Amino acid sequence: MPDTAESTRPAAPNPVEPTARHGHESLIAQPSTFLLPRGHSRAMAEESLTPVDKDQLQGLKSIRDFLKKRTSYDVLPLSFRLIILNTDLLVKKSLNILLQNGIVSAPLWDSHTSTFAGLLTTSDYINVVQYYWQNPDALSQVDQFRLSSLREIEKAINVQPLETLSVHPMRPLYEACRQMLKTRARRIPLVDIDDETGREMVVSVITQYRILKFIAVNVEGTELLKKSVSDIGLGTYGDLQTASMDTPVIDVMHMMVKYNISSVPIIDSDRRVLNVFEAVDVIAIIKGGAYEELTTSVGEALLKRAEDFAGIYTCSEEDRLNSIFDTIRKSRVHRLVVIDDENRLRGIISLSDILQYVLLYGEDDD
Repeated sequence: MPDTAESTRPAAPNPVEPTARHGHESLIAQPSTFLLPRGHSRAMAEESLTPVDKDQLQGLKSIRDFLKKRTSYDVLPLSFRLIILNTDLLVKKSLNILLQNGIVSAPLWDSHTSTFAGLLTTSDYINVVQYYWQNPDALSQVDQFRLSSLREIEKAINVQPLETLSVHPMRPLYEACRQMLKTRARRIPLVDIDDETGREMVVSVITQYRILKFIAVNVEGTELLKKSVSDIGLGTYGDLQTASMDTPVIDVMHMMVKYNISSVPIIDSDRRVLNVFEAVDVIAIIKGGAYEELTTSVGEALLKRAEDFAGIYTCSEEDRLNSIFDTIRKSRVHRLVVIDDENRLRGIISLSDILQYVLLYGEDDD
């Protein structure tokens, strides 16, 4: 199968029932605040709702109804580029392909079995770095390492295996969102079955950002989401992992692996936010096999970012959810750093947090 393909969006795939494909799934416990109190009926709860509460619930309902009516295929733009990597490809070459095309992930294809073999992400490169950092004698072999051996790396450093979850493009978008929440995946491949050969066919990959932007552009109900970040408890505020400009990059990478996070806020001695180091920043550092540069400081590493870097987006605890959706509609946002009036770090709002809230708040535990 070719490494790259570029074309206008093909005709919608046949809506066949997809074969269930489950990767490493860890159930996400729904916070108790997302559910109605025990012993209270929904009717009793609605009696005490304020007009703002009612608008909020109506807005959330309009989003869920929209997701259940639209398919994952609908999220795709009219023209897009799909890059698929063969599992026989060298890790070093795959890294260069991602850099040359300005992407941070790609579906994998096993040419021996003609099947979808998972999704390559920045986390996989971090795993490779972790492995060779723990086994320095094997560093000389890194240029011969192939994508097909990623599972050996995962087992060696005891991390979650390569995600093989996928969804059929014609299934409701709501189902794809729920699958993403269950597995904590930030993106999910769309896999169809070819009518003539009966074999799997990777159509594209949709991300949390693309889904949330699709909602922001098409659902007027997002304007009703007028409750603030603090009112709905959106984001993470306790035990945040942080670093300084002088922190070695390798230490930040260890932090990401240990806590299963994709970004680390960079702060000064007064906890004022200076920047955010992201998993994708690792790719720019190790391009060309410059693994020895991982001991460089975060400050020096951030200078290697591309000129078209989207930037860091912030908000306050008083900002409303509708304004966050407006930001997503206008800009390429991957997370928001919550700060106070003096730019000090308060919390982090991930796209997963937003997706979880709009899907689960007020819903019965299903």
